[in-house]
Amino acid sequence: MSTPVPELLQFEHLIWQEQITHIAGIDEAGRGPLAGPVVAAAVIFPPYHYIEGVKDSKQLSEKQRERFYDLITEQALAYGIGIVDHAEIDRINIRQATFKAMRMAIGSLSQNPQYLLIDGEELPDRIYPQEALVKGDGRSFTIAAASILAKVTRDRRMLEYHREYPRYGFDRHKGYGTAFHREIIRKYGPCPVHRRSFLKNILGSSAGE
Repeated sequence: MSTPVPELLQFEHLIWQEQITHIAGIDEAGRGPLAGPVVAAAVIFPPYHYIEGVKDSKQLSEKQRERFYDLITEQALAYGIGIVDHAEIDRINIRQATFKAMRMAIGSLSQNPQYLLIDGEELPDRIYPQEALVKGDGRSFTIAAASILAKVTRDRRMLEYHREYPRYGFDRHKGYGTAFHREIIRKYGPCPVHRRSFLKNILGSSAGE
């Protein structure tokens, strides 16, 4: 009697049946925040490999994400991270910055993927055969794993920024536009890692200066 395929491996299972072994799951963290980078991750697992409990990073606690980060990086065949900073986001816009971070993550893999499973939107240049899944981090194991790597990497970067700019509370909100964060920006103005293109509704036209 064959073992049932976990629900989060359904997409991967169909691809593995086509003798495609190196599937890279790709996701990003940090499209929406007012500060800090956008981070993308790409991860490849051996065929049919599964880590019980891995799911969309937003559904996990910080402690759980850190634990799964270690398991994923230990058990993956390859993983890569791409980081595009706040200044580049302002220069090329967040959508293009996200694509760039994804390309960087793919490019830093130690093994070439044969197929990409991407959360949300396909890469426009189609580097490899690919499939985009809406809400893919809740539907695909490899995308969920990538979401964890991206989220943990970005959160760690925001904690570094917190030590540099403690008054902004990056340890609390990781740069997202909470009421507290918006009030601090209005009180003190932006710090060097804020995305000026994201602040116009808070500070007016002077945010881009």
